[in-house]
Amino acid sequence: MRDVRVLLIGGTSNVGKSTVAQVLAEKLGFECLTTDGLARHPGRPWSTPEWEVPAHVAEHYRSLTVDELITSVLGHYDRLWPRIEKLITTHAAEDRCRTGLVLEGSALWPVRVARLQIPRTAAVWLTTDDSVVRARVHTAGSYEAATNAEQVLMDKFLARTERYQTLMIDAIARLGLDRIEAGGGQSPSELADTVLTVAATQTAVGRSPSGR
Repeated sequence: MRDVRVLLIGGTSNVGKSTVAQVLAEKLGFECLTTDGLARHPGRPWSTPEWEVPAHVAEHYRSLTVDELITSVLGHYDRLWPRIEKLITTHAAEDRCRTGLVLEGSALWPVRVARLQIPRTAAVWLTTDDSVVRARVHTAGSYEAATNAEQVLMDKFLARTERYQTLMIDAIARLGLDRIEAGGGQSPSELADTVLTVAATQTAVGRSPSGR
């Protein structure tokens, strides 16, 4: 990892990207950012004690089909990509930015990342079984105690999340990119070490000789 200045962590929602990215940033002494911070698409459609679901977010999930939700989020990522690419380019150049970067987010779509030819950049995608993501969302949204209307929104979010991961894994396999299974009970630190091991072997952005 001595020569890598930008480390990209992709994956679907609730797979553990943020936690692993923060551990990686601490290990490397890098800045840690999320693509959600650049321009947020309608996020989680469940309330917490500190946050209420905005009406437009609820309507987004309530009114669109899963196919339409996927089209919407991928379109958002397409529009966001020029800003992501500029951020990567800036941090990869040591003369422009003194601190390296760990950037995580679902907006790191494999097809776009695979086209990058920016030196000192590595990329890994985290994946996990749908049941793991479902359990995390149900816990976060207190699914069993939620109203029917609230459960419908969470169900739609999960359907979009699962479809996104299926499409993402297909793209990763087709392009020969590196992905790591994050649902095997590993700690965030253990997953971070695995990411570093894989990234250190990459000969192009997101691709190691083993093609994990």
